[in-house]
Amino acid sequence: MGKKEKKEKKEKPLDRMTAKELREYALTLGEIVGVHGMNKEELIAAIKEIKGISDEGPKAAKSVNVRELKEKIRALRVQKEAARASQAGRKAIDIFRKRINRLKKRTRKAA
Repeated sequence: MGKKEKKEKKEKPLDRMTAKELREYALTLGEIVGVHGMNKEELIAAIKEIKGISDEGPKAAKSVNVRELKEKIRALRVQKEAARASQAGRKAIDIFRKRINRLKKRTRKAA
């Protein structure tokens, strides 16, 4: 056995794979649809779901989806503009502004 054969037999952990490697691996599984539009976290989640691997440990509970956070930010911006239009008061507008600010910080940490 050569060195290359040993490397091919030993499989890399999913967290260590690049997004490109994860896409290729997901395509070999064949059950995942929309592989090329997914980012690394989505690919890992889809592969684990197909393989039946459960996320355990403190890191799994901590993972945050950036797209969901940005969706919440958009919804809060709409609410903030509605409050501004109805002249709800400075305090209500400040509350929305602070919530948006917190979510933006969480997206930066998640990235």
